[in-house]
Amino acid sequence: MGRLAGINNHVPIILHTFHGHVFHSYFGSLKTQLYKEIERWLAKRSTRIIAISPQQKLEIGLEHKICAQDKIEVIPLGFDLSRFQVDRDSKRIDFRAKYGLGPADVAIVIVGRLVPVKNHSMFIRAAKNICDSGLNNVRFFIVGDGESKHQIQKEAKEIDLNFVELGAPSQESPLRFTSWIKDVDWVYAGSDIVCLTSLNEGTPVSLIEAQSAGKPIVSTKVGGIHDIVVENESAYLCEKNDVVSFEKHLLKLIDNRELRAKMGQFGEANVIEMFSFKRLVNDIEGLYKRLLDEKNIKLYTDSNKI
Repeated sequence: MGRLAGINNHVPIILHTFHGHVFHSYFGSLKTQLYKEIERWLAKRSTRIIAISPQQKLEIGLEHKICAQDKIEVIPLGFDLSRFQVDRDSKRIDFRAKYGLGPADVAIVIVGRLVPVKNHSMFIRAAKNICDSGLNNVRFFIVGDGESKHQIQKEAKEIDLNFVELGAPSQESPLRFTSWIKDVDWVYAGSDIVCLTSLNEGTPVSLIEAQSAGKPIVSTKVGGIHDIVVENESAYLCEKNDVVSFEKHLLKLIDNRELRAKMGQFGEANVIEMFSFKRLVNDIEGLYKRLLDEKNIKLYTDSNKI
């Protein structure tokens, strides 16, 4: 809608950012093709397309052929991540007290919308296998809500994975559905491992936030995930729906507190450097000025008007 308004009003510079895309794993083939054709038409009339990761640029340009590669600028996301780095100890104590977690308990968390593309089925199947292996100190948390909630719970019942929605998870019911929690910094402080099982992703903010909180990641290797983690350093990655590898990576981290700490420290340093909001502002400012120069449009800094 924004680009149509810009086109109809002859705006000289039109930009569009793909925070993610819906070109697979969302809709059927006809609807997906319709969206692609719309995006191709709009891309022809846009000055630049902004992708938030190099992988996303390849997908948009080469795989889905929305526009030429040289029309796509890569500008990673940027955030104020300070809240994930303060008061960690007190937040951890509070989270673990609320959910009845002891010092030896390992909390494994997945945060996000409960929708098909997030593939929570993979998470609960791995949880079931880990519980059946005899580990009694592992607790699983699904943080979020959405249209797939009842389906996920149905699948959990079908594989005899007991869960709770109120109260604390336990050896008998190791999975807790929390619904949405606004203060995710509190969640990450109290957790030990953060997961993602998606079939398709742009740049998942949950993993950036989790790493800034010093947590190791276990995730599927889809979309732009490779661009925000360092495989085998801050995260273990597996193919989508590869429950065996996913479970193997989780077990490795569950059994090794020192490894969790080492990977968490690496990930924190990595994302703080890559995804600060100051870097984002500088990148966007640089693009704006370059495009203004290309169009020979003068920027009058005294009045902050073009």
